[in-house]
Amino acid sequence: MQIFNIHEAKTQLSRLVDMAAKGESFVIAKAGKPLVKVIALNAPESSQMKRRGFMAGQIVVPADFDRMGSNEIEQMFSGI
Repeated sequence: MQIFNIHEAKTQLSRLVDMAAKGESFVIAKAGKPLVKVIALNAPESSQMKRRGFMAGQIVVPADFDRMGSNEIEQMFSGI
């Protein structure tokens, strides 16, 4: 995400507004400290974004998942 200082944002306001309207959010900073994030009004809010399934196909759960490590756990508790 791009960061613009206040002076730069004032001088390039039209370009930055067009940029935000196209979906490219940015941050305005004062003395290097981020102050505000500018996003388009029609951008989805974080509560509207769906996170479920975002890693679909990237993680595989082994078939023996419920039994993994059972021998080691049994040995720890039985004192063998």
